[in-house]
Amino acid sequence: MNIRPILTLFCYFICYHVLAQQAITSHVITHQRKTIVCDAQKGENSYPAWGVFPKDNDPIRKITMFVTLGSPDSLRTAHWDYLDHIILRRKGGKDGPALNYELGRMLTPYGSIYNKGWSWKWQVDVTDFAPFLRDSVEIVYTHSGFEDKTVGWALTVDFEILSGPPVVTPLGITPLWNKAYKYGDANEKIEEHLLPITYTLNPGAALSRIRIQHTGHGMDKPRGCSEFCSRWRELTLDGKTVDRRDMWKKCGGNPLYPQGGTWVHDRAYWCPGDLQQPDFIDVFTKVGTHQVALHMEPYTATDNVQAVENISAYLFQYSAPKQKVDVAVESIMVPSDEQRFSRLNPATAGPRISFRNLGSDPIRSLTIVYGTNGFPSKTFHWKGNLSFNQVAEVILPGEIAENDGKNVFSVSLLKPNGKTDAWSADNKAQSVFSAPQKFPADFVLEFLTNNKPADNRIFLVDAKQDTVFRKNASQLTAATIYRDTLHLTEGNYSLSLIDTAGNGLQFWAQPENGDGHLRIFDLKGNLIHSFESDCGNGEMFSFNAKRGFELDTTSAQYAFSLYPRSVVDKTQLSVVSNKKSEMTVLIMVDGVLWQKHEYKSIQQAVLNYDLNDLPSGRIIVEVFMDGVSRFKGRINKR
Repeated sequence: MNIRPILTLFCYFICYHVLAQQAITSHVITHQRKTIVCDAQKGENSYPAWGVFPKDNDPIRKITMFVTLGSPDSLRTAHWDYLDHIILRRKGGKDGPALNYELGRMLTPYGSIYNKGWSWKWQVDVTDFAPFLRDSVEIVYTHSGFEDKTVGWALTVDFEILSGPPVVTPLGITPLWNKAYKYGDANEKIEEHLLPITYTLNPGAALSRIRIQHTGHGMDKPRGCSEFCSRWRELTLDGKTVDRRDMWKKCGGNPLYPQGGTWVHDRAYWCPGDLQQPDFIDVFTKVGTHQVALHMEPYTATDNVQAVENISAYLFQYSAPKQKVDVAVESIMVPSDEQRFSRLNPATAGPRISFRNLGSDPIRSLTIVYGTNGFPSKTFHWKGNLSFNQVAEVILPGEIAENDGKNVFSVSLLKPNGKTDAWSADNKAQSVFSAPQKFPADFVLEFLTNNKPADNRIFLVDAKQDTVFRKNASQLTAATIYRDTLHLTEGNYSLSLIDTAGNGLQFWAQPENGDGHLRIFDLKGNLIHSFESDCGNGEMFSFNAKRGFELDTTSAQYAFSLYPRSVVDKTQLSVVSNKKSEMTVLIMVDGVLWQKHEYKSIQQAVLNYDLNDLPSGRIIVEVFMDGVSRFKGRINKR
């Protein structure tokens, strides 16, 4: 008997199975550091670009769109928090049909304090649009606003495509609402335009997914709608409420901070400097005709009627999930060097991950294997009840092991519900992270409270999460300096400043709150670390304490304070350093230099500036130490 054909077939089967379980990632970049500017006459400026995506028959598991804004090469960085749209205009070449699907919504940051070389990267899942991200596709980035062409952004749009078996089969798309709808206008009520939409489930469809991008803009009276008012939104399917939420977002925890404007102010479901994450509402539906409706809280403005609800929503029809048991790692939040997780890192303990259920069966148990590469791994047995397409966030026990410098952290998901996962290629993930810096075990903590000390607390925890030092709000007096000398045993620690009001120790638009700071000095009086005062919800600093360790004080450390920053005529700049430096202070209005001040051998100083001759509006103060820009702050002159 010739068994060669059988062996060949067997080997083919094994190889196919192995390859089918491998995740292959590719990238399509449509905009590569494209300089974008406003068109002040039109109020918007469009930047189209084409990309070649996978073919129609190529299996796609997931598509993530990364959006990066940076300081442009030849212009100053733009300032205002404008609403930008990323649109899938058409597929199939220039003669392809117009689609105009909104893939993402960018709210630009207040960028006037960012120097050359600065950039920030965001991401959003756009897998629902996979049937249209095929072959030749036109992607349009529409930048709104009225700034002149002396300022702008460097834009990159990058699609990361994970090949693999789709979780569900796409069977249709129905555009729902796509407009800036007036809100609070008695003459044009929003309910007259947000009309219910009827659709029929296609053959084989079992899941209706509603994807909504929604932000509020404008500021009327009496409530400041839509940008600065909380209001509810309700989604119904066949008359039954499937989602209801307040359209409000707290901004003090924004990973991108500080910014050169009112970034800490909470807003109508968005924050400056953020790629909005859309809402996903999944409803398993039966064959037949259905009606979906969107309702806004009833409201009528009394004056300055200008509020709008900017909404784009789509209904996707899908088959039932293809697999019963299927989980995927969503993210490694801690430890990680990713910008979006910067407020959580570096960390000394409590790895934090998230995972998603992609199967039809609820996930009730899961084994998580995790740890830093080169160190023994740990195992955690998770239990819960996670339904289809929902995400679970897990804080894992134990310290985070690390070597000096860069490290790699790995996580694996095993035995969901005690079974073999349907597609194991997305059960593993890795993150690159930096070890906490080495730090003296003995140091002085200097805390200057602002005028609202009831908002603040400080606590220091060791790697076991035991608190070894704290200052509660009840222990603090306004505008008072507290100096505490700490003597720690060797090990990893995290020092956290918490601000419950979400406006930090200093915020330029609220000068009445005063000016506070949190700084660390060695026992010789050298500055070795400074917290950012304009920090919103607060800031964390992790370190590895070493007995007898001394930081290199030849490498300069600086701390600056500019206060007040909402002024009529005068402001004050204070600087503290661990070495003497040549200092230059530039005071500019819209890129034009108005004042230049030069100083010799500055190490610690308080400097006063008369701004009477400067025009009203936004003023930028930039400080150079030994020729290097070390601080940029915004002032508003009334």
